[in-house]
Amino acid sequence: MTEQELFALIADHEADRVELTVSTTDTDKFAEAVCAFANDLPNHGRPGHLIIGIRDNGQFGGIQVTDELLRNLAALRDNGNIQPLPAIVVEKVATVQGEAAVVTVQPALLPPVRYKGRICIRNGPRRGYATEHEERILIERRVSHTKTFDAQPCLGSQLADLAQPLFLIDYRQQAVAPEVIAENNRSVEHQLASLRFFDLSCGCPTHAGILLFGLDVRAWLPGAYIQFLRVGGDSLDAEILNDQTLYGDLLTVLRELDALVDAQLTQFPAPDSTLRERSVESYPRVAVRELLMNAVMHRDYASTAPLRITWLEDRLEIQSPGGLYGEASPENFPRQTSYRNPVVAEALKALGYVNRYGRGVLRAQAALEKNGSPPAAFQFDPGYVLATIRRRP
Repeated sequence: MTEQELFALIADHEADRVELTVSTTDTDKFAEAVCAFANDLPNHGRPGHLIIGIRDNGQFGGIQVTDELLRNLAALRDNGNIQPLPAIVVEKVATVQGEAAVVTVQPALLPPVRYKGRICIRNGPRRGYATEHEERILIERRVSHTKTFDAQPCLGSQLADLAQPLFLIDYRQQAVAPEVIAENNRSVEHQLASLRFFDLSCGCPTHAGILLFGLDVRAWLPGAYIQFLRVGGDSLDAEILNDQTLYGDLLTVLRELDALVDAQLTQFPAPDSTLRERSVESYPRVAVRELLMNAVMHRDYASTAPLRITWLEDRLEIQSPGGLYGEASPENFPRQTSYRNPVVAEALKALGYVNRYGRGVLRAQAALEKNGSPPAAFQFDPGYVLATIRRRP
C-alpha cells in the first residue's frame, strides 16, 4: 500500500470498509473488525481495511509499528478463533506524519464468518453482531460460492439422516457463543445451515453435516472410515496383533481413535547424562496426534478409500486418500497449506482437536526432534499422501 492510498482510506474513514484505531493490543477489537470485513454484509465485493495507528479524527497516533505487532495481526488468521479462515494481508506503511499498520481483509467466499461463535458485521461506520435476518442474507449469498466437497449438498439425504442431539448438545455448545444459543429462535435446519452443515436451497445436509452427525455416514460417504492395523514385525506379512475398522459420525470416530492410539504408545528410559535418565516415547504423542489430525482434516472424503493407519514394530504409517490440494506442492510442503475441507477444519477446531491451522506438521517434526526420533517422512502421490514416523531407536 502506498502513502497516497493510505491517506485516501483515512479520508474515507466514515465508510463501512475502513476502521481506525490507535490501540495496539485490543485483539478482540481487531478480530471482530476482520470478521466484519470478511462478511461484507453490504456486498461491496471489495476489501475492508483495519488501520492501526490512526485516531478517529484522522490524525496519526504516534505509534511505532513493530515486527511483534505485525506478527500478532497476522496471527488473527491462524489462531482458529475466526471461522472460516479469512484472507488477510498485513503491512506497515510509513509516512512523514507517522507509521500505521494496515490489515486488508478480502470478502469471504463462504460467509457467514464468526469470531468466537458470533457473526460480526458493519452497519456504516459502526460494527455490531448480525441479526437472524442478516445472517440469512449471508447464508444465501454463500450458496453461489460453494466449491469445496464438504460444503456441497449431499443430494438425496434429508434432515432425518442426521443425529440432531449430536449437533444440538455435543457440537453446538462448543461452536456457538452461549448468548447466541440462548437467543436462538431458528429451526434446526437454519442453525445447521449457519455452520454450513445444511444446504437450504437443496433442502438437505451438506457432506460435512453427514460426516459430523450422520446416522449412517458410509451410506453417503463410503470411504469415510479409518482402517487400523497393528502387526508384530517390520513388514505386513508379520502376525496381526490388532485389526479394527472405525466408522460412524466423525465425533465418535475421533473419540475411538484417541483411545485406540493412546493404548499403543509406550515410554522407556533413555540416558540424559552419565548419571541421569529421562523418559522418552517410542512415538511422541504430540507427533502422532498432529499427523493423524492432519490426515483427518485434509483427506479426500469423495474417495471410496479409507484413511489407513498401519502400526509396525519399527514405524507408523498414515496413508490419507487424496494428494496434496490447491497451492500445496511437494516443494512448498508443509509451509503452504490449502484447505480441501474448510468446514471439517472448522469443526475440528471447535471440538478442540486442532489448536492452530497450518502448524500440525511443523509441531510434529519439532516433537520428534525433541524426543530424539528421526523426522517424519512424506510420500506424495496423486491419489494419497503417506506420512511415516520411525520408532525411536
